[in-house]
Amino acid sequence: MKTLTISNWQRIVASALTVTTITFTANATSTQLLKGAGASFSQPLYQRYSAEYERETGVKFQYTATGSGGGIRLFMNKTVDFGGTTLIPTPIEKNQMKDGLLMVPTGGGAIAIVYNLEDVTADVKLSREQLAKIFTGQIANWNQVDSRFPNKKIQVVVQSDSSGTTLTLTRYLRKITGGKIEASREPNWGFQVFAAFPQDSAVAAEVRRVDGAIGYVQTNFARQNNLSIARIENRAGRYVEPTLAETEKALANIKFNDDFTTEDIDDPEDGYPLVSLSWLLFAEEYPNETLIQANKKLLIWILTKGQNFNRDLEYTKIPEDVAQKVIEAANKELRVRP
Repeated sequence: MKTLTISNWQRIVASALTVTTITFTANATSTQLLKGAGASFSQPLYQRYSAEYERETGVKFQYTATGSGGGIRLFMNKTVDFGGTTLIPTPIEKNQMKDGLLMVPTGGGAIAIVYNLEDVTADVKLSREQLAKIFTGQIANWNQVDSRFPNKKIQVVVQSDSSGTTLTLTRYLRKITGGKIEASREPNWGFQVFAAFPQDSAVAAEVRRVDGAIGYVQTNFARQNNLSIARIENRAGRYVEPTLAETEKALANIKFNDDFTTEDIDDPEDGYPLVSLSWLLFAEEYPNETLIQANKKLLIWILTKGQNFNRDLEYTKIPEDVAQKVIEAANKELRVRP
């Protein structure tokens, strides 16, 4: 399989939107409102895209955060015009996408390990072993992490939906434990977690509410909620936070396959270790030419002018050579359904 090596990456953010009813737009017009749904990981970026796209073109599009699994499911069922995901659809899911699939990478980012320790001013630094043991229930007290920390139960908060963020975390845990931890969108953590909520925003709110809590969210959620972010030991032995510079290091040598999926990035050699990419899912076949043009124009704008807004929101940019190949694929593959 062909691969494309990437070198220029830039950063991350996220936030979630209340789920609303989504109606598939079967009858296209020149002012059609395209509708998308999926990963909350990139919802703030797509919200910014929407505002800027309308400002420039006069055309709106809508994106609703439903989780990566929800985005794939809604796209598969033709309930939305495009889906959003940090998950690569499974072969079974792809087979159910009767109008074909073009995966469009839009940016990359990091997942923060967030915590709430009231009256503790020292930074939390978690080794690879400690992180794995916390999320398997083997370390259950903050005093076990650092003797300076209080004798306080660790309250683990996880995501409850079919989550790309959860899959990224559990893939990393699987990698650093030699396969002892299951990698899954909806894992069995093997112990009684304190709470489980759908999407990053709810997890962030619960961690902020509960003294002793720990959880994982898109880094932007952590910053928006003024949550403390743990330093995580990476493969090089450095304790790092999810900054732009560290995220770029982690994604510097990422490779895209010829279908624009990526190679394994479960445990990068350096940089911040918990990183992920985002994609939009577009169909290859449409009921009419007008709908093709509406989707194509949006896709091209996102991969060109839209990329200029990624860094403002702390997302990485898609390298121009990769973006150009996606645009070429869209021009070649998007067509009217026979």
